[in-house]
Amino acid sequence: MQKITPCLWFNGNAAEGAQFYTDLFPDSRVVTTSRYPDEGLPDFQKEMAGKVLAIDFELGGFRFTGINAGPEYPITPAISFMVNLDPSHDDDAEARLNELWAALENGGETLMPLGQYPHSTRYGWVQDRFGVSWQLMLANPGGERAPFIVPNLLFGGSAQNRAAEARAYYTSIFSDSRTATVMEYPEQTGPAAAGAVMFSDFTLAGQWFAAMDSRVEQSFSFTEGVSLVVTCADQDEIDRLWAALSEVPEAEQCGWCKDRFGVSWQIVPENMGELMSRPGAFDNMMAMKKLEIAGF
Repeated sequence: MQKITPCLWFNGNAAEGAQFYTDLFPDSRVVTTSRYPDEGLPDFQKEMAGKVLAIDFELGGFRFTGINAGPEYPITPAISFMVNLDPSHDDDAEARLNELWAALENGGETLMPLGQYPHSTRYGWVQDRFGVSWQLMLANPGGERAPFIVPNLLFGGSAQNRAAEARAYYTSIFSDSRTATVMEYPEQTGPAAAGAVMFSDFTLAGQWFAAMDSRVEQSFSFTEGVSLVVTCADQDEIDRLWAALSEVPEAEQCGWCKDRFGVSWQIVPENMGELMSRPGAFDNMMAMKKLEIAGF
């Protein structure tokens, strides 16, 4: 079971987004869909009554959640998704990459043009029409095979030059975690200091992540537009991770918190679906900051 799931904040079009991605990516499907209650919503949510609340979907076997809400939290490239297409395991890898690029670029914005780079013979970075950022690349053969999709954290702005600190902290609080690759800037490169992280990858709870410090000044940083949902076995695990990750009291709501680097997390029980099916569960959850299983 995937313990950490990226959650995408959609502006009223989560179902459309999930359908677009699952039609586009191989080995993909919509898993579950939940809806807002028909009545009893607070004023700011009343227009959402009966509409899709959240939708879980898989792309290449990797789980995402889409939240259907409003325009409050735009998605930024501070968290993107690296898509590894490996020509040593797929003869059509480059053709698949080109197809993905064409669909994601349509109505979106190119952040790095598709082409040849030192780290890949075919690579590009694109922000699609829903605001989600993707780094598509032909994986280099040899070495440890990377998963199809790897979340990447880009540290810039107020979090500039903190990628190494964040990696060390995250791997210290999640079990089954390790650092794999670390590449550093040999000298000052834009806002990236000498010794800052050019690229690194690591695992948290057995899942691959990547992190890097930005080499260009950027106006964006992490937002609730992409959060990381952690499923916990029991209240003790919720309490431990909440204490480790929640650093911004005003960001605490309904199991959401924000860490010292600005990354948003949702710390939830693994039986969240069952808890939310109980009478009054939505109202009970809305009254909580850290989730208390007994409170449902």
